[in-house]
Amino acid sequence: MKTTGFWIIILCGLLVLSVIAFILLKRDTADVALVYSDGVLIEQIDMTAISEPYTFTIETTHGTNTIAVERGRIRVVDADCPDKSCVKQGWVGSGVVPIVCLPHGLVIEFSGGGAPEIDAIAR
Repeated sequence: MKTTGFWIIILCGLLVLSVIAFILLKRDTADVALVYSDGVLIEQIDMTAISEPYTFTIETTHGTNTIAVERGRIRVVDADCPDKSCVKQGWVGSGVVPIVCLPHGLVIEFSGGGAPEIDAIAR
């Protein structure tokens, strides 16, 4: 009987932690999408100010990416890279996972607003 009560307490604790993690991750919505090409910021998109969906194309010496933007989400709809993993990633609308096209040097990451902040310095 004592071990059953112990496991019930552990399961309830895990349930509470899972709910808290879900709430924190769900709350982490992106206000600004930052589009980088070879490490240079080329586009800063306010995801809350978009009234109509649109697409734009980024052409570099490495290749071409076509990006679609809708209110609150963004994706790469076409790329001429060999694996197209950036296209397969689909829509992204939070700061949890960036969109990366490694062959083209394209990175789309999210920020809570304004310019990205540095949270650590590597030596």
